[in-house]
Amino acid sequence: MAKFIFVTGGVVSSLGKGITAASLGMLLKAWGLNVKLQKFDPYLNVDPGTMSPYQHGEVYVTDDGAETDLDLGHYERFTGDPTSRDSNYTAGQIYYSVIQKERRGDYLGETIQLVPHITNEIKCCVRKLACPGVDVVISEIGGTVGDIEGLAFLEAIRQMRLDEGQDNVIYVHVTLVPYISAAGEIKTKPSQHSAGRLREIGIIPDMLICRTERPLTESARSKLSLFCNVQREAVIEEPDVEQTIYEVPFMFIEQGLDRLIMKRLGLRCGTLDLGQWPAILEQIRNPTSEVTIAVVGKYNELKDAYKSIYEALDHGGVANRSRVQVKRVQAENVEASDERGLLADADGILVPGGFGSRGISGKIEAVRFARERKIPFLGICLGLQCAVIEFAHSVCGLAGADSTENDAGAEHPVICLLEEQKEVREKGASMRLGAYPCEIKPGTRAHEAYGTGHISERHRHRYEFNNHYRKLFESKGMVLSGLSPDGELVEMIEIADHPWFVATQAHPEFKSYPISPHPLFREFIRAALARRASR
Repeated sequence: MAKFIFVTGGVVSSLGKGITAASLGMLLKAWGLNVKLQKFDPYLNVDPGTMSPYQHGEVYVTDDGAETDLDLGHYERFTGDPTSRDSNYTAGQIYYSVIQKERRGDYLGETIQLVPHITNEIKCCVRKLACPGVDVVISEIGGTVGDIEGLAFLEAIRQMRLDEGQDNVIYVHVTLVPYISAAGEIKTKPSQHSAGRLREIGIIPDMLICRTERPLTESARSKLSLFCNVQREAVIEEPDVEQTIYEVPFMFIEQGLDRLIMKRLGLRCGTLDLGQWPAILEQIRNPTSEVTIAVVGKYNELKDAYKSIYEALDHGGVANRSRVQVKRVQAENVEASDERGLLADADGILVPGGFGSRGISGKIEAVRFARERKIPFLGICLGLQCAVIEFAHSVCGLAGADSTENDAGAEHPVICLLEEQKEVREKGASMRLGAYPCEIKPGTRAHEAYGTGHISERHRHRYEFNNHYRKLFESKGMVLSGLSPDGELVEMIEIADHPWFVATQAHPEFKSYPISPHPLFREFIRAALARRASR
């Protein structure tokens, strides 16, 4: 019988509920337990696939093709276990499912209401992960306590303790304990109000995770315990980490949070085995080298827009015992200035994915700079498409080459719409999504990195390399190093006379973990280090 942990947040958003949930998952797994994690988002979009990065940040993609919240990336990176479409539900999905059932006649004779129909649907989604063999399901509730759109989710998890039993459900509340510099004091009142709002709903938190800039004083800890109705041992500090988010689980171990949870839930397990994690932390804290990677993107002012890419770069650094300094370069700035001033100090250049024509010229210029100056280059999704367009212009002499996404009437549409996309009319969940197999050509950089000719990577795109231009490109020195098993789709490209120039239509960053850095990022950082050493 699975146990349930519900993670809520209060006072303000962006407190790190996802990191907290992922850390709990990692620790319970280290104790030998089978753990599943999921995120509930209260917004009414069916999924975040049509949302702007300025609204949502990164859209994370699972193997089974779900477009999800970026917190699922944290879940996978901390636990090493893949998530699925059952790991992320939005209010839009919940309401849509209930409405579909009503239209089918599943509720004949009933008046459809928030309680019990919506709350029952939410509980059903929680229980989907509680399959045989699963010991603990950790469910994170997005937003903050008091948000109108989140009330149905809080009501549902309140009912879960009634349904599953007092000893099978615990509530972990993440809250802010600010330090007011003018007063020179830590203030507990915001957390008291937050826990009070939870109590009004009928939820009494079992544990309080306190985000704080300063260590909690004994007085503050006593106040939080008394006024939030939480045992003193269950008031846990979670200060900002100095170097890496992967320090958080170790903070929890020092305070006994993992043992406290197992005690409260009556979980019996073996001994704590942290595996490679201590060594990984040591490598992060004490690197033997440093490398600078320029990420030329459209949303670089938003750190969360390329969250998995930044994480994967760090993982590549761990694999090479190197600190990765990311230089975030706005693509539009490359368009408007001398790229030598922005990119010359980079040991490697990465062009990430994106949509639309804004900043494309800057990305293409960054590709040209990397190709001509023999700087290690990694292109991801749109990054591959920009590499193809640049090669068409500079090497193949196709002045009118472009993507039909940018110019529907391009003279040379070297990037065009996927055949399967030509009849698609709806925007939501209609791209090529999820994991697809790829065959790697022997003797290529990609084959050297992966160590195999058969791989699978996650995708999120509508456009592809135009097969009409294959022979021309290959005759000019481009290597089509990765193809779909039927040979129809170009998945990866390389340039033969370049030290390390690889681009992929996939999103390898979604399958990179600290305990298992992605091969392309590992080798990209290795090549960048070699360039740095040679300069």
